[in-house]
Amino acid sequence: MNNDTITAVRGIEVGHCTDARRPTGCSVVLARAGATGGVDVRGAAPGTRETDLLAPGNLVETVHAVLLSGGSAWGLDAASGVMRWLEGRGIGLPVGTAPGSLVPIVPAAVLFDLPVGDARISPDADAGYAACEAASNAPVAQGCVGAGAGASVGKLFGMERAMKSGIGSAAVRVGGVTVGALIAVNALGDVREAGRPIAGARRSADSRELLDATAAALAGEAVLPGLSGTNTTIGVIATDAALPKARCMRLAGAGHDGLARAIAPIHTMSDGDALFALATGKAGETHKAPAADFNVLCLMAAEAVERACRRAVRAARGVRLDGLWLPGLADTDDSNA
Repeated sequence: MNNDTITAVRGIEVGHCTDARRPTGCSVVLARAGATGGVDVRGAAPGTRETDLLAPGNLVETVHAVLLSGGSAWGLDAASGVMRWLEGRGIGLPVGTAPGSLVPIVPAAVLFDLPVGDARISPDADAGYAACEAASNAPVAQGCVGAGAGASVGKLFGMERAMKSGIGSAAVRVGGVTVGALIAVNALGDVREAGRPIAGARRSADSRELLDATAAALAGEAVLPGLSGTNTTIGVIATDAALPKARCMRLAGAGHDGLARAIAPIHTMSDGDALFALATGKAGETHKAPAADFNVLCLMAAEAVERACRRAVRAARGVRLDGLWLPGLADTDDSNA
């Protein structure tokens, strides 16, 4: 497919807002016509908003957007800007007969990027609004943008030995149905491929050489105690298949298989890993087979998430801030070396 990102899913748009003052920002996944939603939170220290309403037994069926943000809990404020933008366009859950009686449904999750630059700067409601203004169905920008602007990986042995990460996206199509993922990778662990780390913990603060963090920890190297919630990989899985809420929740759960294949360790006590799932139903009745088999959709979700995680680090440029050096796989010169 020409567009190999989440916006290949019919009915989905994505926009980023990246703060110029420090590496942080937010990303919004819009479903203007509404989508069925689900969520699966696996990390022990999540930062989320409006996740309870996505439970299959609860009332609300339709989600209008999902926000991913940096800034730790402060970044949840950006969801208010997304709500304001949607309300201004007549998009939301009708809650009364009076004109404008709408409540846009905007679940959100945040990641912890406060060590990268001035921690007093976090995405706010204006940033969420700006991300909506930038949204389109064009291929998604990846790397150190939006919610991935301040992301990092490989912190099992300290932030000073970590690497820069970012946000990545991928899509898989089978039988006329598409499943896509948008993942902001801010993991305690390494990002891996073919059984080896490609980005993560380095042997020392002044080296680019990678240390296999899992192997080192199992060999007895001392792991630094981490503040709970200082890492988190968050993302959105979207499909244009039609699914009920319970299946959306299961699809989000299947996406965590992709996280586990790409990141190790994952779902730790210091991570707040959370994945949302949206189903727009835009594929229509003519594209039910074979991708409408739910097991295949789950395979597609895991594959899209896995690819998106690796793209997040491959597209990331390094940064130097206040003596902290986080090299990136996309570094092409010595400006950040």
